[in-house]
Parts: sequence; C-alpha cells; structure tokens
Amino acid sequence: MLTIFMMIMFFAVFGRLMGFAFRVGWDMLKIVAYLIFFPAIVLMMIFGGLLYLALPMLIIAGIATMAVRA
Repeated sequence: MLTIFMMIMFFAVFGRLMGFAFRVGWDMLKIVAYLIFFPAIVLMMIFGGLLYLALPMLIIAGIATMAVRA
C-alpha cells in the first residue's frame, strides 16, 4: 500500500515538474521568436522588396506593443 502511495506521489511531482518545464520552454521560445525571428523576417521582407507587407506588420506590432504597455 505504501508503495502505491509513493508511486502516485512520484508521478504527481514528476507531472508538475514536466508541466513547469514545458511552460518555461514555451516562454523561452516566445522570447526568442520576438527578439530574433520577427525582426529577421521583417528585414528579409524589406530587402526582398516586400516593403508594402513589412510596413503594416511593423505598424501593427508597434500598436500592439503600446497597447500592452499601457
């Protein structure tokens, strides 16, 4: 009986740690995407001649940033 209880507790703790690890990993991926991938994509679009698409994206991102900080 004690063994079953310890196994349940082990999986409860292990499950919480796995959830925490996925949450931290997802947050780190979002930070990397916002700081590296989005500016790189916008720069590639500007140099590739897609300024008419890159400019509205920059405007929307700027408005969203101001709205989040307000």
